[in-house]
Amino acid sequence: MKLLAILFLCSRLLTSFTQEDQPQEIDCNDEDVFKAVDAALKKHNDGSKSGNQFVLYRITEVTKTGDQEIFYSVKYEIKEGDCPVQSGKTWQDCDYKEAEQAATGECMAAIGKTWNMEFSVATQTCHITPAEGPVVTSQYDCYGCLHTIRTVPPDFDPVLRHAIQHFNNHTNHSHLFDLKEVERAQRQVVSGWNYEVTYLIQQTNCSKENFKFLTQDCKALRSGDTVECTDLAYVDPQLRIASFSQKCQILPGEDFVPPSRRNCRGCPEEIPIDHKALP
Repeated sequence: MKLLAILFLCSRLLTSFTQEDQPQEIDCNDEDVFKAVDAALKKHNDGSKSGNQFVLYRITEVTKTGDQEIFYSVKYEIKEGDCPVQSGKTWQDCDYKEAEQAATGECMAAIGKTWNMEFSVATQTCHITPAEGPVVTSQYDCYGCLHTIRTVPPDFDPVLRHAIQHFNNHTNHSHLFDLKEVERAQRQVVSGWNYEVTYLIQQTNCSKENFKFLTQDCKALRSGDTVECTDLAYVDPQLRIASFSQKCQILPGEDFVPPSRRNCRGCPEEIPIDHKALP
């Protein structure tokens, strides 16, 4: 692709810096701006299963926010190229399709510059106008947004283990608790990961007097207490839990009877003072 043609068609851009809160005019051949748009356009092309790739036509708007964590908000125009999406080529290797046969589009995207100097697309919406036909909208979400976790991934296990251990170590309950069910969980990709999770834990047969931590011998008591917790955790890029907060509510078991009292022949039993067995 002829980048000189793209540079010629690019608009001059305004970059907004949060520290100075004043726009600064820059040329559209700013290296980071091109890297950000390149990441966004590749993300759009990768989302297509058939047809041709789109090629950058021009960048029309860009703003920059943040200092340590930088985000670019860009608006750019694209035209259909002559390379199929499954060709193995990048959009830079393609030429524009003949104008009367080419679809066109306009995209708005938010792109983050990560701690390792890579660019990751947060959100992107593209309005595509086919050569003949109505406008088609595609959308991509989202770096920096909370995503619902529908299937608990392996990298979430350390967060849950930490949460349950934190509860067992910081409550006065006589017994240890273990995970019963994850009710809902969300994850946000930042410089690391933010997690928000709500789950149920169940009282086990392991008393804190005899067990310092959960083992395979600890089994949930069906009639024991249930606890609902909501936790917030931040996992840094080195996969360490850097911050953690927990809020729990105990839901007492309806018919909980201490194990030592179950089916105990000869054990004392409380009865009402007007019980008919009393003289």
